[in-house]
Amino acid sequence: MKTLHTLLLASLCIVVTAMAAAAQPSHAIAMHGEPALGADFSHLPYANPDAPKGGTINYAVQGTFDSVNPYIVQGSGARGVVDLVFGNLVFDSLMMRSYDEPFTLYPLIAKTVETDEERSFVEFQLDRRARFSDGEPVTPQDVIFTLELLRDKGLPRYRTTIDKIERIEMAAPNGVRLVFKEPDRELPLILGLMPVLPKHAIDAETFDRSTLKPMIGSGPYRIEMVRPGELITFRRNEDYWARDISSKRGFDNYDEIRINYFRDENTLFEAFKKGLIDIHIENSASRWSSEYDFPAVTSGAVVKESFRSGLPSGMHGFVLNTRRPVFQNRKLRRALAGLFDFEWANRNLFSGVYTRTKSYWDGSELSSHGRPASDKEREFLADFPDAVAPSIMAGEWSPPSSDGSGRDRAFLRHGYEALKHAGYQMEEGRMVDANGRPLSFEIMLKAKSGEELALAWQRTLSRLGIQTTLRSADAAQYQQRLITFDYDVILYTYPSSLSPGVEQVGRWGSVARDANGSWNFAGVAEPAVDAMIDALLNARSRADFVEAVRAYDRVLLSGAWVVPLYHRDEQWLARWSRIAHPDVTPLYGYQLTTWWRSPG
Repeated sequence: MKTLHTLLLASLCIVVTAMAAAAQPSHAIAMHGEPALGADFSHLPYANPDAPKGGTINYAVQGTFDSVNPYIVQGSGARGVVDLVFGNLVFDSLMMRSYDEPFTLYPLIAKTVETDEERSFVEFQLDRRARFSDGEPVTPQDVIFTLELLRDKGLPRYRTTIDKIERIEMAAPNGVRLVFKEPDRELPLILGLMPVLPKHAIDAETFDRSTLKPMIGSGPYRIEMVRPGELITFRRNEDYWARDISSKRGFDNYDEIRINYFRDENTLFEAFKKGLIDIHIENSASRWSSEYDFPAVTSGAVVKESFRSGLPSGMHGFVLNTRRPVFQNRKLRRALAGLFDFEWANRNLFSGVYTRTKSYWDGSELSSHGRPASDKEREFLADFPDAVAPSIMAGEWSPPSSDGSGRDRAFLRHGYEALKHAGYQMEEGRMVDANGRPLSFEIMLKAKSGEELALAWQRTLSRLGIQTTLRSADAAQYQQRLITFDYDVILYTYPSSLSPGVEQVGRWGSVARDANGSWNFAGVAEPAVDAMIDALLNARSRADFVEAVRAYDRVLLSGAWVVPLYHRDEQWLARWSRIAHPDVTPLYGYQLTTWWRSPG
């Protein structure tokens, strides 16, 4: 009996020891692998801890707003309250993301984070110094209130996330523990990016109604003035509780932030040229190449800068809806994907500033382009021998290129041979299938957006007897047809990150194919796609994750559900010289939240 008792105690000790080893509080959490910075880090590597404080920054955006609540469906929320570009000015999140790592969070409201190997729960211990802008402490009760409020009254994406939580528990001495319905590697980080709203200062009954009344938050700024649809200004909170913590050193350097609204892009640019706006983020290739010759640029008062990042390109392209019988032929899809004359379009439409996209994660370590599949990738793909084209598996594939003349016979001949391989032939000037049916389809556009591109593609296709029509739909009609998948081809941009995750299920997973309103615009339902998504979601190490994404990239490229177009290798921005920034550009590119106004 004594021996049995001893064995039970020993077993219990082993279990307790294993649990303790698996779940320990940490200053940071990474999606894969370990955080780059230790607990004693002094500041994030792309911030200047000695940046001067003071002055005003004038930003500009095109559009309007009629609410300062960014968390609800009703109304058009003002920029800056919670913002990926200008910063989360009013509301801090539980933890702060480092933009110099793929997906890693460091302390903010939560000073520690704890989870287990399976990531079946997450516990956040709050920093007792954390305060709302009215001086009230940020408490675990506020965290619980926020989760319940956003689940019931917030944007749908909050309910999707919070519904994955089985139960919420108070965790001594000053924290909350969230236990999941099932293990989820990404969920602790998604929850770490949740805001914390003040229970004492919010009316839960009316929270889902748009408002222009400034909200109480825990962030570095307070809303100072609101002119609906025209201007919102933020004043730095001198008593901001986190101004000296490591994650925030070198951030939030302006005394005042002004976000000006313009209905017209040309008017916005003219305001920048006159010095009324301090920074202009440029997205127009033609303007970047030809309209920065005004006197302030010549004199050096305006600085024109390009920034390179480690971000993937995403995929901008024509999406072929495989719910339509014509596009269920993979060989045909591959032929069409090779018939966009990028060289001609880049030269004649875009001043030669773009790069042809060759991967869903082009320009990053996640891209499969130019890399032969590794042994690990082949292991992921072993059950799907026909899912990846041999040239893509070998890392030798690139989209066909032309001489840029618009009349390249070799380019057209390559396309013609691919169409023949797909079962098509030319008869009386028309491309037809084996039954004599003409190859034809419609490209649906949102108003005039993308019309030049569609016309360029149509021009090339017509040379091979392919009949295409362009359909311009207004915003409401376009959205309705998008929701019900009522189109042949659309022009769409799939954003990508260095940490693709569960969103891939909605874009490409079989479960989303027949769900109206999903992002599975191509109608993909392929076992190889589902398996690669599962592999990347369940990867434990960064190395395994990278190889899973590369294998996934090869499957998407081989499926040819999208005609790849182009991307920019650089971020374009112009600033008046009175605005300065750190010398270091992080992995995700420039970060406006670390910039400052030069004294004097």
